[in-house]
Amino acid sequence: MKITIARDAGYCFGVRDAVNLAYETAEERGDVYMLGDIVHNERVVEDLAEAGTKVVESLDEIPDDRPVLFRAHGTAENVWEAAKEKDIDIVDATCPLVQEIHDEVEKLSTDGRQASALRKMKRAGVVSQSTQTIENLQAIINILMTKVFDLHFINTICFPTKRNQEQIKELAAESDVMIIIGSFTSANSKRLTELAVEINPSTYQVTCADEIEPGWFDEAEKVGVSAGASTPDYLIDEVHEKLKAHSPVTEEVF
Repeated sequence: MKITIARDAGYCFGVRDAVNLAYETAEERGDVYMLGDIVHNERVVEDLAEAGTKVVESLDEIPDDRPVLFRAHGTAENVWEAAKEKDIDIVDATCPLVQEIHDEVEKLSTDGRQASALRKMKRAGVVSQSTQTIENLQAIINILMTKVFDLHFINTICFPTKRNQEQIKELAAESDVMIIIGSFTSANSKRLTELAVEINPSTYQVTCADEIEPGWFDEAEKVGVSAGASTPDYLIDEVHEKLKAHSPVTEEVF
């Protein structure tokens, strides 16, 4: 059985940097607090908790002498302001590509554009979540083009997402079975699975190697593997080892 792992499967650089920063901060300074999970992956959250990171719902739950880590996803401006007012030490792990989207949204808002309702309007501005699929975005833009006279669209799908999506499309077409590794709480991972399913119905999403069913590969000669942007390398490695144990590997491509 040939196993092909997508070259850019798993963590994007923004998530990897944020997770590493959380570990480093906890090691250097003790407990560090975050508003919500740093990534949508249960194993990563559990590992970080053991290292000293703590998830809270509000700034009021953070002790006076402890830092707060703002996650890669970005943090609302009012939360930034509240943290500064409380004199909380901020560790900023915001992905620079996410920050670019925030900046573009601010520019569109200043320019007097809106897209809050699907009604006829003269001017509107559109951005998207950085991990959205281009297919979904194109469908929305096609609708807006019939509603808006002056439409300003900024393609804010980040390049790691575009790259991973393109690799998955190619891999799904060439494989007998496709495996996507990622938490079901991760919208990014679910989108990648949906993308692969459209091309290859024999696509399965798993959170870890234990969820793999041997029967999926009974007649498979080629298996493709990719993962969402919140999936760490060690989960990909575990799945890889499980697949190798199932059948002799004739070739592995990374």
